[in-house]
Amino acid sequence: MTADLSALRLTRLLLQNFRSYTALDQSFSARLLVIAGRNGVGKTNLLEAISLLAPGRGLRAARGSELPRQEGETALSWAAAGHFEGPAGLAVVGTGAGAGQDRRSFRLDGAPIRNQAELSRHLAILWLTPQMDRLFQESASGRRRFLDRLVWSLEPSHARDVTAHDAAMSQRNRLLAEGRRDAAWLAALEDSMARHAVAAVARRRATTSRLTDALVSGVAGAFPAARLDLACPIASAMAERPALEVEEALRAGLAADRVRDAAAGGARQGAHRTDLRLALLPQDIPAELCSTGEQKALLVSIVLAQAALVAGHRGFAPLLLLDEVAAHLDPQRRGALFEALSDFPAQCFLTGTEFPPFTALKDQAQFLEAVPGSLRPAADFPVPAGI
Repeated sequence: MTADLSALRLTRLLLQNFRSYTALDQSFSARLLVIAGRNGVGKTNLLEAISLLAPGRGLRAARGSELPRQEGETALSWAAAGHFEGPAGLAVVGTGAGAGQDRRSFRLDGAPIRNQAELSRHLAILWLTPQMDRLFQESASGRRRFLDRLVWSLEPSHARDVTAHDAAMSQRNRLLAEGRRDAAWLAALEDSMARHAVAAVARRRATTSRLTDALVSGVAGAFPAARLDLACPIASAMAERPALEVEEALRAGLAADRVRDAAAGGARQGAHRTDLRLALLPQDIPAELCSTGEQKALLVSIVLAQAALVAGHRGFAPLLLLDEVAAHLDPQRRGALFEALSDFPAQCFLTGTEFPPFTALKDQAQFLEAVPGSLRPAADFPVPAGI
């Protein structure tokens, strides 16, 4: 990985009534941050707060009602704000919701924004969490969400197509379930589904292709190469026919499926039928058959490769949030990860239950101890001079 790219930096994080934090005002002085503490003190909550400053629902995909700190039966308002430095200059991004509100709002430099896409000029954040270790065993929807987050980091407009497709599909499902066969209304919804499905799948195809090329080229360093494929009828059709033909066929297929979809309670065709398949190279072993350690290494490979793609495409390295990343990595691969992070300009937050696995970073990283509701400097790891 090259180190001659600009990097996005989070220099200050403020939290109010967020999860386990009553109030936090924390500065970050280094590119690599190590946060360690026992389970349950709020390490993942901290990373989640950072992830919520970017477009989307954050690393837990939590509902808004789950985010405020609990104080008996009283509903609380909550807020999170980050001070960022990046190629677009200084930016303060804030988000939060009022007491009892599920939908959160955003502010950029103190002013409200019209939509989350406005944040994409300033932010790109990638993450890896222990919950993602189940990616290869869980449902296709989990892998699709994982893929869509990768696509969004490269092409922020992808979110609009996925959201528009799903909204049209939901309305169509409701009309069919209610027995309302308004042909013009259904045709309009199916037209929207078809257009947005083809656009969304086209971006998914492009991202999986670019990621595979990057992984095969060794951009993830000592981590394994992998191949990513889409199990998706729309993607298969687009490999053989022009996008407009695929769109028209999907539109016709949805119209023909109305009776079937009404009985089934959902659409048989659409962008929601995409699944992501991964294979470990050079043996070409399906990811679901790999060992736990190999699966973890595959996920690290993908995140590192995607970070390099984002940096090349958008001109700045994204923030990396690596929660409990040392788990399931042997000492050799752990060392390879630290070497890769040292070479790549991205600011990275790493968490763990103890500091010793991260000792190799003592001359480069800011070490913070997580305690209930707060952070404090790690006594045995003073901040190195010059970072």
